[in-house]
Amino acid sequence: IPEQIDPSCVAIPTMAALSAMLARLPRSSAANITARSFSVTTSRHGGPPPFVAEELPEELKSMAASAQPKNLFQSVNEAMDLALTRDQSALVFGEDVGFGGVFRCSVGLREKHGANRVFNTPLSEQGIAGFAIGLASNGSTAIAEIQFADYIFPAFDQIVNEAAKYRYRSGGEFDCGKLTFRTPYGCVGHGGLYHSQSPEAHFANCPGLKVVIPRSPIQAKGLLQASIEDPNPVIFLEPKFMYRVAVENVPSEYYTLPLDKADVIQQGDDITLIGYGSQLQVLRAAAAMAKEKLGVNCEIIDLRTIVPFDEETVVKSVMKTGRCLVAHEAPFTAGMGAELSSTIQEQCFLHLEAPIKRVCGWDTPFPLVYEPYYVPDTLRCFEGIKETVEF
Repeated sequence: IPEQIDPSCVAIPTMAALSAMLARLPRSSAANITARSFSVTTSRHGGPPPFVAEELPEELKSMAASAQPKNLFQSVNEAMDLALTRDQSALVFGEDVGFGGVFRCSVGLREKHGANRVFNTPLSEQGIAGFAIGLASNGSTAIAEIQFADYIFPAFDQIVNEAAKYRYRSGGEFDCGKLTFRTPYGCVGHGGLYHSQSPEAHFANCPGLKVVIPRSPIQAKGLLQASIEDPNPVIFLEPKFMYRVAVENVPSEYYTLPLDKADVIQQGDDITLIGYGSQLQVLRAAAAMAKEKLGVNCEIIDLRTIVPFDEETVVKSVMKTGRCLVAHEAPFTAGMGAELSSTIQEQCFLHLEAPIKRVCGWDTPFPLVYEPYYVPDTLRCFEGIKETVEF
């Protein structure tokens, strides 16, 4: 963000002000974004659409009697509570975790399960990761919290060079499975550079890790429980802006959801929309707009696990629709949209009716007052749909 900003731009960011910001970026970054961005219309009032609660999936309908309204952080809390209850080797730890955590995800767990199983750590992400790997390699179930995904990078070496390679380098003799790193990611409306990033693609390039991102409270509980029990290290990214606003009737019982299967949450014939985490709410709204204004029927896929992603479901859908749009908050270049586009191009080339469209964050640091221009909103996704179906 420029050091000198016109006061009117603080309250009402303008495209001219955004251009001024871009002019101050290094030449490579500024050139990259200007070539890709200004063909779209952006609303400063865009933001995420209202959360739409879902019905219980078919496999959980038998638990409907125990379902109660819970938001996303309460679902995460309940998943960890069940893990601690069912597995006496399970430990939950991280910065301020013993106090309930900054987003309240661990509230009440120390009082219920004891301070020797739910506890605070020093302010050292590298130390948290190294400690978690040591616990898991010695048979414990380690559930480590990194307070913000933006601060996972000091732990990058431990996660990528130790946790991900532990089984491989020992020829299968040792492993550090039962290791889960929970961390909140993505926009929150006021996070700026250091509390808004989406680092999933950094870990997607590392064999030996799984990366899981839920879209809702029901999904969060089932996917987190499956991640905790998975015999591989898992990065579990939680969309922070949904912690309180996303509320669904979530079963109180234990259940898991598959980590290896994408979820087709809306059937359609004209174009496939692919996303994960908080972006699914945006894609739903864009699909509804496309249906109303263009008569386009969109198929929507939630990847759930982005590494390894469910290639079969994605390819089957795109072969049916012939068109595809991928959306995520992370920057455009080398994001998951690029990997998905490459795979779809290789597998579906003869079925494609239009180029694959990516609607992503821009190749800049995550801005503060300019967040409405940065995050893919309903209008940007709708324009991407319109451009693709009219190609």
